[in-house]
Amino acid sequence: MKVSEIFEEEPAQWGLRGDPVLWRELKARLNDIEMPESPDELKKIIEREYEVSTGHPISHEDSFGVERLKTHGMSSGAVSPQFWVKRGIPLLVSRHAKP
Repeated sequence: MKVSEIFEEEPAQWGLRGDPVLWRELKARLNDIEMPESPDELKKIIEREYEVSTGHPISHEDSFGVERLKTHGMSSGAVSPQFWVKRGIPLLVSRHAKP
């Protein structure tokens, strides 16, 4: 199983407008990566790719904009680290053990 497969079902609610764009970008970036053996390893992979994609570590608490993630509107491209820490990454890691 590839890590990208756990990104198939998107969350019903997002943090900011850039979050769904980032979600899809991470899915594409992780398309060739095999699912690691443990949920902790999966979390580290996602957090590393998040940092590479956004230029910010997951520990960065304030929302920020990423020009590349802009699609339309004034707040387009804005990323919510709180969404990723509290909902996005936990949701993805919870899918580790599911077939």
